[in-house]
Order: sequence, then C-alpha cells, then structure tokens
Amino acid sequence: MERSPLAGPRLVPWAEGDFELLVACNSAEMTAHLGGPETPEQLVSRHRRYLTLEDRGRMFRIDLDGAAVGSIGYWETSWQGESAWETGWSVLPGFQGRGIAAAAARLVVEEARAAGRHRRLHAFPSADHAASNGVCRKAGFTPGGEHDFEYPKGHWMRCNDWSVDLG
Repeated sequence: MERSPLAGPRLVPWAEGDFELLVACNSAEMTAHLGGPETPEQLVSRHRRYLTLEDRGRMFRIDLDGAAVGSIGYWETSWQGESAWETGWSVLPGFQGRGIAAAAARLVVEEARAAGRHRRLHAFPSADHAASNGVCRKAGFTPGGEHDFEYPKGHWMRCNDWSVDLG
C-alpha cells in the first residue's frame, strides 16, 4: 500500500504545554552553535518570554503531521541602528535534513510580514553552521555579510546576517 506524502509543517502559536519541546531542543547537540545548553532556570525564563511576546513578536511550535518537531519565531531587535524583526529556529534531530526548517522559515516570513511594524526580518546563524545558513538560502533570505555577536552574554561568535525585505 502506498502512503500519501506528509503535509508540510504548520506553525502553531507557542503555548504553556510546549515547555517540554523547549527542553528537548536544549541538548548539547542542538545548542552547539549557540553557546551550549541553558540551565533549567534559563529555560523557564525563555518559556515565559515566548508566552508573553505579545506585540514584540511571536513564537511557534513547528508541527508536522501532528507531531511537535521544533520551534521558530520572530521578535524585535535593533540592527545597525534600525528596528527590525529577528528570527531563529530549532528542529529536533530526527526531523532534520528534510526541509522542515526552510519551510517553517518561509511561513514565519509571512507571519512577520502580516504583523507589519518592521521592514526587514533578519536571521543570524553562526558562520560555521552550514545547515542553518542553508535554511536561510532555501527560505529566500539575502546574505548581508559576517558580523561578531555576543550570544549568549559573555560568548562571542561569528554570525552571518541574512535578511528578507518584508515591504
């Protein structure tokens, strides 16, 4: 019997019950390009921020065929003297390499565009993270060069600036 292809990913607004997904995305493997795993206290704080972004952005669970497979969102940032949206994502290891992050990134571009407010959406993946830079490319972001970023506080990393014009 032939199986029908899976539907593409859906973005589901972040909810109280998504904390366990945040914990699953906090492994050493998943955070290697972000300065390493956060403490339990930092995760609780992040979860609370995700739940209360309101008009400062929005976080989503990436849902694929009824399963939570990752997270993505957009939030306010200041970049080179201008207000903009920033995005970031995380896809669980068992679902990586299938184009899920790029499809979710295209969806979050539309969400940020619909929110209005800012003209550009930026992503700042680590310069040495080939997969995340590939997501930006596949999702239609334009490269804007390498820059040094402090993330998390006290940890400097070299990142690429990718962006999409939302106008």
